[in-house]
Amino acid sequence: MPTSLRGKGAGRLASVGLRGALVLAAVAALAVTAVGREETDEGSWAKEHRPTVRLPSLKGEKLQVAAVWTGPEEANFRRVLAEFERRTGATVEFVPTGDNVATYIGSKIEGGKPPDVVMVPQVGVVEQFAAKGWLEPLGPEARQQLERNFSPGWQDLATYEGTRYGVYYKVANKSLIWYNTAAYRDAGVGEAKTWQQFVDDARTLTDSGVPAVSVGGADGWVLTDWFENIYLSQAGPDLYDKLAAHEIPWTHPSVGRALKTLGELFGERRLLAGGQRGALQTEFPASVTKAFGDLASPQAASVFEADFVGVNIAGDTNARIGKEAKAYPFPAVDGESPVVTAGDAAVVLRQGEGAQALLTFLASTDAAGIAAEAGGFLSPNRQLDLAAYPDAVQRRIARALVSAGDDFRFDMSDQAPAAFGGTKGQGEWKALQDFLLEPHDVEGAQQNLEAAAAKAYEK
Repeated sequence: MPTSLRGKGAGRLASVGLRGALVLAAVAALAVTAVGREETDEGSWAKEHRPTVRLPSLKGEKLQVAAVWTGPEEANFRRVLAEFERRTGATVEFVPTGDNVATYIGSKIEGGKPPDVVMVPQVGVVEQFAAKGWLEPLGPEARQQLERNFSPGWQDLATYEGTRYGVYYKVANKSLIWYNTAAYRDAGVGEAKTWQQFVDDARTLTDSGVPAVSVGGADGWVLTDWFENIYLSQAGPDLYDKLAAHEIPWTHPSVGRALKTLGELFGERRLLAGGQRGALQTEFPASVTKAFGDLASPQAASVFEADFVGVNIAGDTNARIGKEAKAYPFPAVDGESPVVTAGDAAVVLRQGEGAQALLTFLASTDAAGIAAEAGGFLSPNRQLDLAAYPDAVQRRIARALVSAGDDFRFDMSDQAPAAFGGTKGQGEWKALQDFLLEPHDVEGAQQNLEAAAAKAYEK
């Protein structure tokens, strides 16, 4: 049952029901096998699609767009920008921000040269930017597209004190275990339904000669996702919401219980590719290739992360999704199998006709369809024709996402102030990286997490 959306900003708007998440979980087992593209007619949807939104002539205008994306995700987004250029005559420069969007944008604003548009992956950062007066409200054309194509929950996530500032262009299901099918077959294990079965299987996999799990610990956000999935399943949605809003401290017993559970995996060095220290030095893309880069001799049997792992598999390895690479929902701990969602919101930093036109385009079915047909992309755009997705299983994922309406749980760290939930080398990222190295020090990790949270939330 949906909870009413409330609070002055986006950081409180993610506390909506778990039913939609569970719908996604039920569909995920069928759908995730085709997140990457396989032998589809490139651009067929775009060729047949009639534009739904009118864009102004922007010939001679130059725009700069910043986002965290690199590799295949960046290539997908560039396709969308290329269509915007074709239809408007504008020139759009894409600039990667690195992991810390808040720090990057802050430095650009201090220097007087912010990008026109930035894709923000943290709900809390949208709030912070709006509170500082850095964001321009959506223009009427963008608001019209938003209201037509998105449910109220997705609209409200990028709203601050009643003003709409952003468009959730891309979303993710961050609760999947991707596995090397040959490694699982050789070890005689299957898709784990429970956490205990997952850990037991991890030991069996390692005994068979392949470390069970590749962890991208060099990217702190990967570790927050591990924690959040365990916490949501074990502690339940109500405590999840309270911890997300820092209404309970990180020294709460429920946090300790979740860390102890995570430590059952992280605490056995042999289960992790490279051990704890190796995991801490592994960035997310490398964590995927450890499992799928060398199919004859993989460095790991599985990797945890979102549906966008499929993009890395398709772009960086020879594994075929649905054959050498498959995925299943994150195993249930004490409750239901969890699903944590996330997304990237496009916001305007420099007012102008071009920036507003780009957000209008990103809120349209035109832009969503171009990205959807490339694969490895989910849109909350409820008006997008599901035929835009390249195959039946991806259509089922999209249908479940849209059907869930406002029933979803958003990534906890993305709701937090950036200093705690989204900054490299500090806050939750750093505390969980320290925990990865010392997974038996649960109390110390809780104290570090609470000290960092208290400092960040009081600002």
